[in-house]
Amino acid sequence: MYHTWMRFFTPGPLHQRLGLVCLGVGLQHGTLPAVGPRTLDHHVAVVISAGGGWYRCPDGRRLTVTAPALLWLTPGVPHHYGPDPATGWDEGFVDFTGPVTATYTELGYIEPDRPVVPLADAGPARIAIGRIARAARRGNPLLEVETAAAVHELLVALRRARADTNPDGDPVLEALARDAFRPLTVAEHAARHGMSPAELRAAVRRTAGRSPKDYLLGIRLGRAKELLTGTELPVAAIARRVGYDDPAYFSRLFTRRVGTAPIRFREQQGRAVPGGWSDRIPHPDHPPTIPTGAV
Repeated sequence: MYHTWMRFFTPGPLHQRLGLVCLGVGLQHGTLPAVGPRTLDHHVAVVISAGGGWYRCPDGRRLTVTAPALLWLTPGVPHHYGPDPATGWDEGFVDFTGPVTATYTELGYIEPDRPVVPLADAGPARIAIGRIARAARRGNPLLEVETAAAVHELLVALRRARADTNPDGDPVLEALARDAFRPLTVAEHAARHGMSPAELRAAVRRTAGRSPKDYLLGIRLGRAKELLTGTELPVAAIARRVGYDDPAYFSRLFTRRVGTAPIRFREQQGRAVPGGWSDRIPHPDHPPTIPTGAV
C-alpha cells in the first residue's frame, strides 16, 4: 500500500528564460511500485527521507539505497529504482530543467556520475520540496517564479546535506579565507596544509567550484568593496589591506573583475559616512549587531 500526491507544470517561454524552471513536484510514501527502466529529458532529484530500497545503474549494477539519501536522475541516463517491498520508503521528488543545470553540474551540485548520494540529513531538502508543493496550488500567479526559486534552494540544501560534506564549513576553505590577505602563493598555501598545489586545486575545485587563486581573489575583492563602501581609506591603503602592495595593479585587477574602477565603485555606492557607524567597518568574520529599532 502506498500514498502519492504530485503536481506537474509546463512553464511558458518567458519563464524558461529564468534559466531554471520546475516541472513537477511529488510526495509519496509506502511500498511504491518500481520506476523504470526509463530515460528522461530533464533532471529529477528524489529525496528519500525514510526506509530503503535499490537503484539499478545503466551497466546493470544494483546499488542499495538507505535513507536519508538522494537519487539523481539526469537527462539521457537510463534508470530503474524502487523501495524495498518489505519496508517501503518516504520520498519527495522535484523535476526541473534549464541551462543553469549545466553550471550547477560543473560546480558539483548535480552529480551525474553518482546517482545515489548518502545524505546526513534530509530535513532541509524536504523543507524546500514542501515550499514547492505549497506553491503548486491551483491559480497561484507566482507559481513558475516561486517554484524556480525553490529549486535553487533545494540544490543548495542537497549540496550542504551530503554525508561527505561538513555542514559547518570546509577546513581548507576556512584556512584559505583566514590567510586570504597574506602575500602567499598557491604553492605556499598548499604547503601550509601539507598538500601539493595539485591536491589543493582539486580540493578547492571540489568544494568551491573554482580554483584556489580565484577563490582567494573573490575574498579579497569582497573585502575591498566593503572598505570602499564603509570607510574613507585611500585606495592605496585598501589595496595593502587586502594583500596588494602595488595599488596600480590592484586598481587594474579590481576594474577588470568588477567592471568599474575602485574610485568609481565608491562613488556609485555613496555610503561612507565620516565618523558614522559605517566608517567603523567590522572584521568580515565578526558581523555587527544591528541596534534595536534601527531603520
